[in-house]
Amino acid sequence: MTDMKDKLKKLIPTKRKIMQLYFALLFNANFKGFISGNIYQGSTKQFCFPGINCYSCPGAVGACPLGSFQGSFSADRSTLFYVGGILLLYSILFGRMVCGWLCPFGLVQELLHKIPTPKLRKSPVTRVLSCLKYVILVFFVLIVPIMYALRNTPLPAFCKYICPAGTLEGGIGLLSNAVNASYFSMLGPLFTWKFVLMVSILVGSVFIFRLFCRFICPLGALYGLFNKLSFFGVKVENSKCTDCGLCLNHCKVDIKEVGDQECISCGECIGICPTKAIHWKGKKFSGSITPKDDGRQKKAKLATRIISTVLLAGILVGAVVYYWQQPEPVRTTQGNQVGQLCYGDQLQIITKDGIQEETADPTQTGKVTIINFWGTWCTPCCAELPFFEQVANEYSDDISVFAVHSYLLAEETAATYIAYNYADSSLNFLADYAIDQIGTSGYYTTLGGRGTYPYTVVLDDSGVISKIFVSSVTYDMLKVAVEEAINN
Repeated sequence: MTDMKDKLKKLIPTKRKIMQLYFALLFNANFKGFISGNIYQGSTKQFCFPGINCYSCPGAVGACPLGSFQGSFSADRSTLFYVGGILLLYSILFGRMVCGWLCPFGLVQELLHKIPTPKLRKSPVTRVLSCLKYVILVFFVLIVPIMYALRNTPLPAFCKYICPAGTLEGGIGLLSNAVNASYFSMLGPLFTWKFVLMVSILVGSVFIFRLFCRFICPLGALYGLFNKLSFFGVKVENSKCTDCGLCLNHCKVDIKEVGDQECISCGECIGICPTKAIHWKGKKFSGSITPKDDGRQKKAKLATRIISTVLLAGILVGAVVYYWQQPEPVRTTQGNQVGQLCYGDQLQIITKDGIQEETADPTQTGKVTIINFWGTWCTPCCAELPFFEQVANEYSDDISVFAVHSYLLAEETAATYIAYNYADSSLNFLADYAIDQIGTSGYYTTLGGRGTYPYTVVLDDSGVISKIFVSSVTYDMLKVAVEEAINN
């Protein structure tokens, strides 16, 4: 009978689990986004919530502080001060209590860890691994984004290359909706890497308690630096502590003492301590009722709990109703198929003098636009370039023509070829780029290229794809496509 009661108790969520679930729902109160497949972009997206919760999640109603912080290095100074100030505020107020009580991805890991399997307990090895998140904080959140910001190129490195919460909430959240089917054509090795990493972390969380939080999360690393200073959290009253070690043995994370930089302030050690030396900082909000409480105190605490519960439930319901009633943004489906709004990109300009620092987006001309992917190494490509030049001259007032050279041999041969054959041409030459140095042209792949050169995409004056040519074209084919785009 006792065993049955114990099992039933384990099924009842604790206060902390309820709060974790509550904030996960509150931070993702745009339930309509999961149905429509749209990302909410209203005014509350300017506010950073404390835990890791991807901006691109269809339900997210606020920004992720980690992603915003990395992006702020490439923005104006006021943005950096704003985001940095919010992070500092959260750090001083809560420290890593954010991890234990407010972070949605922390809840995901804890629920996975409840799956009955053998568990890997903490050890000297896990304590060493817990230092990895500080390395990630310095390199991926500070050094790399700042380096790219100095080159006027924003790069939120942690979000782009690592963050499993972004892959789960943003990537999978969007791709799981049928209206975003066109996004699949944009996926490449980087998404594959992040998907594999996400799955590995989620599977690992089944066996290792909060794997991501303990070893990888740079936001937890930052908050941990303020754990001793934070207003909320747990602390030890040294005069009552007997150094029995029960709290350290019971804790599932790699703390050396209660309330240090690894402590997530879950509060489980409070009930374990035999001398009641561990308690909450600030106001004691544990809500426990001692034998000294009289009837009046019990009623007052019960009333406080009821009022708090009703208030929190009202805020959540109000948020869900508010975001449900928000008008959906006009959805113009982007993609690389006929009838879809063409993906844009900033590509470096090539002249007879070489690849320039200046860039151009071929989708932003306001005219009918031809985007031709070619290479000096491709004989059919070179053979058809005169047709593009002829059409560009004939329809000079109505169209723009961009010849995007493959990243292969762009530095070595493109400028020389242009100087010799098209020094004064009406064609606009651009340079494609490689995706993570693996041998694939980035914009070519984005627009649906699958290894066949030449490859040509025709856009109408609003940037919508009207025609795609795989392999070579003739002058007549181009002329028909251009006139159709102009007249429609």
